[in-house]
Amino acid sequence: MNPVVVVHGGGASNITKDRKECVRQGMVKAATAGYKILAQGGSAVDAVEEAVTTLENDPEFNAGCGSVLNTNGDVEMDASIMDGKDLSVGAVSAVRCIANPIKLARLVMEKTPHCFLTDQGAAQFAAAMGVPQIPGEQLITEKNKKRLEKEKLEKGAHKSDCKKNLGTVGAVALDCKGNLAYATSTGGTVNKMVGRVGDTPCIGSGGYADNDIGAISTTGHGESILKVNLARLTLFHLEQGKTLEEAADLSLGYMKSRLKGLGGLILISKTGDWVVKWTSASMPWAAAKDGKLHSGIDLEETTITDLPCSLKTVF
Repeated sequence: MNPVVVVHGGGASNITKDRKECVRQGMVKAATAGYKILAQGGSAVDAVEEAVTTLENDPEFNAGCGSVLNTNGDVEMDASIMDGKDLSVGAVSAVRCIANPIKLARLVMEKTPHCFLTDQGAAQFAAAMGVPQIPGEQLITEKNKKRLEKEKLEKGAHKSDCKKNLGTVGAVALDCKGNLAYATSTGGTVNKMVGRVGDTPCIGSGGYADNDIGAISTTGHGESILKVNLARLTLFHLEQGKTLEEAADLSLGYMKSRLKGLGGLILISKTGDWVVKWTSASMPWAAAKDGKLHSGIDLEETTITDLPCSLKTVF
């Protein structure tokens, strides 16, 4: 099986020309990091964790150190990960003072009998596992302080704009053994209520992976994604014999027509075919397979380049 990894940087609108290049490079870096693991014979789970960790460490994206702020001006992050081989899952929500929530989600998957830990329980588990705590201020950027101020002035507390709050990062991968995995991470929505949890940590909404079907990671308006179980809905269409493109269009179209919810997704089939789709203004993404790196941000825009020779191993 030829390995493949696809990453997304969340939905977006009005990306400036200067920022576009930074976002694109962030996507390329994450996809390359994930594919490097796959090219060396590593697992899909390792690949998606590494890709998402790379994005959590990039302040351009709404995850980890780039997370947006809640109504109190604090960072609360959500993340989840899934192994398609045995349907193992790990998720965390309302996480604070941790650089990489996706790593904590994986620890939940592998070191506990549970699927999902939240808030204080997640913090206690992180401490027990030796996960380093960092001052919350280190996760707060000046850009996100200004975003919160602007949102409060424009909308008032606790209100959400389906067209604006589309930031999430994620990855899906297929390894050389035919195993699938997904990982998704987010800081949530700007000016959200304290304790708000979106789709990202909810298995079947923020993502899903099953070796018998495919792997998917979603992004967009979290409340809409939750209401339609976007990830599992898309895979259901795939199970019913729809193509990747048809499955993606059907599920995203349903969410938009039923709830006016905008979003996007990255999807890999069990045979290694992949697709990226979105209904938001744009969605940064990148994919690596067969020695080629594909990337884009806007509709009808795809750049294809060669991967470094060291990453062109084909199994």
